[in-house]
Amino acid sequence: MFFFNFILIFPTLVFVIFGIKQTHMKKLLLSAAVMLTIITGCKTKAESDATASTSKSKTTKLKIDLMPKSGSSVSGQAVFEEKDGKVTFTANITGLKPGIHAIHIHEKADCSSADGTSAGGHWNPTFKNHGKWGSESYHKGDIGNFPADEFGNGTITMTTDEWCIGCGDPKKDILGKGLIVHQDADDYVTQPTGNAGSRVACSAIIK
Repeated sequence: MFFFNFILIFPTLVFVIFGIKQTHMKKLLLSAAVMLTIITGCKTKAESDATASTSKSKTTKLKIDLMPKSGSSVSGQAVFEEKDGKVTFTANITGLKPGIHAIHIHEKADCSSADGTSAGGHWNPTFKNHGKWGSESYHKGDIGNFPADEFGNGTITMTTDEWCIGCGDPKKDILGKGLIVHQDADDYVTQPTGNAGSRVACSAIIK
């Protein structure tokens, strides 16, 4: 602030001390005003850029492809996107029989077996009973059910702060797990699977 004030009063001091003509004085004042505008503009832009930089939230996005299992023709794509401490999951799936189907996160990123059983059981790092998401007891992998239309197309989406993508917390990190689509609906009761039938699609949740 002292620097800006000095720029403004400096021409006046020169005028008083050295008796510079009024026309020259006007030129000096104009130059000082231009310099002040440039400096202020640069400062404002720098502050604006800094604010914009700190206000941007880190976003992590992971896309995976679902591959057919158990002799099915089911396929699709799932997206996990983390922002502001929450993960949004969206899956678009085709080749299903019309009706309700279950989808879960399983404990292994291994889809090598023909029936998808290589992905292991439901991801359950908190050692809870199987159940409906948000109920008194459920697995961290218990995403739930979604409908498939008459053409065999289904979509499901959810957002949660109970997952993360690569944060390293064993109770939240979905990396290194598997995503499984089931032939039937989850009854939310049968332990530990929900009686959701065969595994008709699988994908490893990896970068």
